[in-house]
Amino acid sequence: MNIKDAKTQIKNAVTAYLAQDEFGRYLIPPHKQRPIFLMGPPGIGKTAIMEQVASELGIGLLSYSMTHHTRQSALGLPLIKQMEFDGKTYDISEYTMSEIIASVYEMMKNFGVKNGILFLDEINCVSETLTPIMLQFLQYKVFGRHEVPAGWIVVTAGNPPEYNRSVREFDIATWDRLKRVDVEPDFDAWKEYAYDINTHSSIMTYLETKKNHFYRVSTTVDGKRFVTARGWDDLSQMIHIYEAKGIPVDNKLISQYLQDTEIARDFALYYDLYNKYRSDYQIPSILAGQASQEIKMRAKRAKFDERYSLLGLLLEATMNETFQIMQEDAILTELIALLRQAKNAISQNGNAEQAFDAMLHFQEKRYQSGVESRSLTEAQKIHLTRLIRILQEQKELVRGHNGNDAFEVVRADFNSRGEHLSNSAKRTSDHITNMFKFGDEVFPNGQELIILVTELTANPHSAKFLSKYRVAEYFIHDKSLMFSQRQKEILSEIEELKL
Repeated sequence: MNIKDAKTQIKNAVTAYLAQDEFGRYLIPPHKQRPIFLMGPPGIGKTAIMEQVASELGIGLLSYSMTHHTRQSALGLPLIKQMEFDGKTYDISEYTMSEIIASVYEMMKNFGVKNGILFLDEINCVSETLTPIMLQFLQYKVFGRHEVPAGWIVVTAGNPPEYNRSVREFDIATWDRLKRVDVEPDFDAWKEYAYDINTHSSIMTYLETKKNHFYRVSTTVDGKRFVTARGWDDLSQMIHIYEAKGIPVDNKLISQYLQDTEIARDFALYYDLYNKYRSDYQIPSILAGQASQEIKMRAKRAKFDERYSLLGLLLEATMNETFQIMQEDAILTELIALLRQAKNAISQNGNAEQAFDAMLHFQEKRYQSGVESRSLTEAQKIHLTRLIRILQEQKELVRGHNGNDAFEVVRADFNSRGEHLSNSAKRTSDHITNMFKFGDEVFPNGQELIILVTELTANPHSAKFLSKYRVAEYFIHDKSLMFSQRQKEILSEIEELKL
């Protein structure tokens, strides 16, 4: 299955394992909860989906790479303990608590995290001395004499033997106690995640036309060559930063992340061409509805690969805008609820600064707890950081003001932010409208318009924007696309009837 389906399977299993009856008893007792084993090639995004599952379920996450652990760190250190049997004292060996199990209890104690996921990666690549202990753990969820606490679900991961010579095959008795989920690389499944984290448009458009370059592992006379989902993800982040800092993106950088000479060189050439199109087509002028006749004629005469790059550039610009707007929209939505709380607090004691201090303390603790428990995604961390910054700014605004006067100062600040968001949304709506009008003129009845609709719908940020701000041109083309598809289905059904 692909990584998206694997995430659904894991999320559903964790939900089922955490389900309790009216007496607080687990519907599936902890000793009957099979550890989940996620089997898939390296760099496919196994750790990323665990972070998403934990965040979406609002539970903790502890991750360990088992290849970095020794027998002592996993099992604990031996110690001598005296016990009395039948009137005689004996020295017996026992073990201190495993570092891994101790970390679970520490998170529960420090951050009040009752439920969570204990994720053990590369579990089938452990050292020979650790293998028996890991097999025992998979069967009974204990290290030595110490169990994983109830409410903490064990999820493990490993690589197939063809990707790692250190893999140790499990016996049937072990496999029969695991819930195995096999996952394979799939660009279309990864694409939704890539849009969500704002992956660079040059990567998205490149892989859309060369999906066989998304994931590749091969053996040559010079050793292993590979390109993984993790490599594309990390490269995207560097490209964003390099472009913002004015640092050239070249093959030397790209080959550090895409460790396949052929693919790295091919993408480097494409990236240069992509930037040339960015300059030649003057994307801001198209989105402003001011494209020159020269640009329109060039787009009409362009080959499909150039057209596709142009579409990617237009989508990149509009999607980046919708990404920023929906982030700001989410912050203001949460902020308005907090300001209602502040209004109630101020009306009770009149001390506005104290009210904002309390809110700031709560949000900072929420952020710190989420970071430590790894129950926050990167997007959620950014959201909370920006929210805390706004509360800090508003705390300064109310300094020296009290009662209704203080709240009016905050209200004015909020209205100003809301007006700025409204203006930004109007500008982006106009840009999307102008993008479709450009497409109608340059690519009438072409598949390019279908691509625009499809990609805007696939991107979660632009889809939310379009749903909230209702850009007419998008919905006109979306209905046209649905009608066209239904027409093709009807014609296909007629052809089948003829047969």
